[in-house]
Amino acid sequence: MTRKIRVLAGAGALTVTAALVLSGCGGSGFDDSGDAGSGDGGLTSSDDAITLLIGTSGDAETDAVTEAVAAWSEESGVDAEVKVATDLPQELSQGFAAGDPPDLFYLAPEALAGYAGNGSLQPYGDLLENKDDFYPSLVENFTFEDEFYCAPKDFSTLGLVINKGLWDAAGLTDDDIPTTWDELTTVAKTLTKDGVVGLGFGWEWQRIGTFMAQAGGGLVADGEAIANSQENVDALTYIKDQMAAGSFAYAQDVGAGWGGEAFGKQLTAMTIEGNWITGAMTNDYPDVDYVVTELPEGPAGKGTLQFTNCLGMAADSPNQEAALDLAEYLTSTEQQLAFSKAFGVMPSIQSAADQWTSDNPKLAAFLAGADYAQGIPTYDGTADVITDFNSELQGLKTGDPQQILDSVQSNLEAIVN
Repeated sequence: MTRKIRVLAGAGALTVTAALVLSGCGGSGFDDSGDAGSGDGGLTSSDDAITLLIGTSGDAETDAVTEAVAAWSEESGVDAEVKVATDLPQELSQGFAAGDPPDLFYLAPEALAGYAGNGSLQPYGDLLENKDDFYPSLVENFTFEDEFYCAPKDFSTLGLVINKGLWDAAGLTDDDIPTTWDELTTVAKTLTKDGVVGLGFGWEWQRIGTFMAQAGGGLVADGEAIANSQENVDALTYIKDQMAAGSFAYAQDVGAGWGGEAFGKQLTAMTIEGNWITGAMTNDYPDVDYVVTELPEGPAGKGTLQFTNCLGMAADSPNQEAALDLAEYLTSTEQQLAFSKAFGVMPSIQSAADQWTSDNPKLAAFLAGADYAQGIPTYDGTADVITDFNSELQGLKTGDPQQILDSVQSNLEAIVN
């Protein structure tokens, strides 16, 4: 008898339901036959143990995921193991090449098309009971050829992080928080003094792309490469002009490895970063008081970037039904809120938004960005295109925005078309 354990509103309800399912079936909540076979929705089902391969941000994430999987395993009766990758893309690729991939694994949007295109992935998104709860932009990030492949595990967006002490010392108030590019230009100039640059960020599309979005541009739109659009030229030109004025700077050019470090060391008064900066500020720069706001609007309105991974499922997994149930468990409201407390991510489901905002009122601007965030294009080869783009962006201060973007356009067209 094959039954699936569904996550209910609370842990107590889940435990009771699990007990009923197990007693009714006389064993595991899944098929005990030992033979892989077709289950609900064409998924395989067996009594095989399942493996989850993760890339981790640190011990906090590793411990939280390991504990969650252990709890699910105990409730479901299915053995499960968490493996931590040193180099996730490489180890995942090796697993597929050897014919022994993990059942579930963290999968980045830019890797989706390659694995989906060669048949390595099992598309299970439409089988998720919570499929309608995920933010639409995240579903889009993991949709390939009109199929929703996998459950987004969590996500992050970018916001404007402001040094409260430097802001107050400059005579600025809440009324001065920039909501447009013109206002950003003004406050960045005001904050640039005494060796501090007004706004600093990393020399990469993963930060600069916010300006492109705000200008009405991006990398791909409606299946077409748009890297060298006038909107993107305008965005890079705006950044270049502020760099020339001295009020914008790359974090690397002021002696830091990334925007959070430059901000924490008070080499910059503002930065563009994601909600992961909270951990760095707490651990490394606890004396720096800061506030987070939404990024200013550009000529086309609001814009930010989102970063996420999904829980990919191997097409060759002999126990896909169990893997599906684990994916639902890990992306449930209560579990995602627990992960948020443990290692700072934002839940990928809308039902957790109010509680997350209540728990993290100072970070609400990051979640607000979910309504208009752009994701990484899901074409095979996207990662290489962005790597080349980032190399060229390092020279933006003295470079030609049009030439930089023409190069990106050519590279994008090669993978989009």
